[in-house]
Amino acid sequence: MEAGIKTRHIAIVSSTRADWGLLSPIAKELRRRDGVRLSVVATNMHLDETRGMTVSEIRDDGFEPSALVAMRYASDSEVDTAVAMGEHLADMARTLGELRPDLLLVLGDRFEMLAVASAATMLHIPIAHISGGEITEGAVDDNIRHAISKLSSLHFATTERHRQRLIAMGEQPGNVFNAGAPGVWNMNHAPVMAREALEQSLGFGFDGRVLLVTYHPATNDTVAPSVRFGALLEALDRHADCKVLITYPNNDPNSGEIIEMITEYQRQRGDAVLAVPSLGALRYRSALRCVTAVIGNSSSGVVEVPSAGVPVVNIGMRQQGRTASEAVIHCGDDVGSIDAAITEALTEEAALRARITPNPYEQEDTIELIAGRLAECDITLLLPKKFHDI
Repeated sequence: MEAGIKTRHIAIVSSTRADWGLLSPIAKELRRRDGVRLSVVATNMHLDETRGMTVSEIRDDGFEPSALVAMRYASDSEVDTAVAMGEHLADMARTLGELRPDLLLVLGDRFEMLAVASAATMLHIPIAHISGGEITEGAVDDNIRHAISKLSSLHFATTERHRQRLIAMGEQPGNVFNAGAPGVWNMNHAPVMAREALEQSLGFGFDGRVLLVTYHPATNDTVAPSVRFGALLEALDRHADCKVLITYPNNDPNSGEIIEMITEYQRQRGDAVLAVPSLGALRYRSALRCVTAVIGNSSSGVVEVPSAGVPVVNIGMRQQGRTASEAVIHCGDDVGSIDAAITEALTEEAALRARITPNPYEQEDTIELIAGRLAECDITLLLPKKFHDI
């Protein structure tokens, strides 16, 4: 680096198995750039043994976290989750106060990220946000995503439609970029395991039809998650010829009851079902090359999986309003609707449609665009924020 050029300190906060999979290629691209010093902060589910202690994935990618900030939950009730958020804000304020990055990168709409963004705002640390402008009316994440966007100054939207929404929310057009979805870039560029290696790693064979299932509580639903998930399990039983690979839900309120049901379902069906707390990014991408269809209500099913050319069944209200490929099969929460959607997903017609339908989140230069803007933007123009009237 030339003398006199200031190093830019960028911090990335990651809290889940899912967001690190999306942030990892950005972190790797930033690490190779001159003039950038990178810090990674690991928190929440990364440090949760029941979710697989996925901080190991950050280390496996060659990053030793600059800080480990655990979240303290008395339970997974809504009240205790809100209390944990408040305590996490205080912990993140201390952590960011020590790190003092020039720019903070966060992704998505998790409740703990609202605490992170709030702490950074009070410390006058400018925030860059990935995936703003999206809509998911079935979850409180929707409110949180918009709140994080308003605390952020630099935005990487995943489609042009989402970019326009952020501008309509008052964000400066020059600071809002249509970058595409990092997870889609991963599907097209990141390595995968051979089927035999994946089977050995999991102790699970991908012979015959296999369904990959991920189901999270829809936090705006008035019906208990156990009732909704019970309907999904009953629908799966109607396809007893299919093997099932199930991953645990995020630690949203009332997620514990879903984990208990998964454990019991695996016990009942024996070798036909494998439940894992976390596949991790590499095994998840690899599994998508081996499964027949993806079932559930995760954002990955709507955003990323279509680029793997696999049929997707999106259940219920959790992703309601989110832009989706025309190949995604949407259905209600009842047993009959889920059963019919799975039946459709198992057809050759659905498989062909999944292979040939474009993904609206796909863009070739996603990682280079995001890393480039983070490394080169004029930080002095990010704070204080100015509202853009339209």
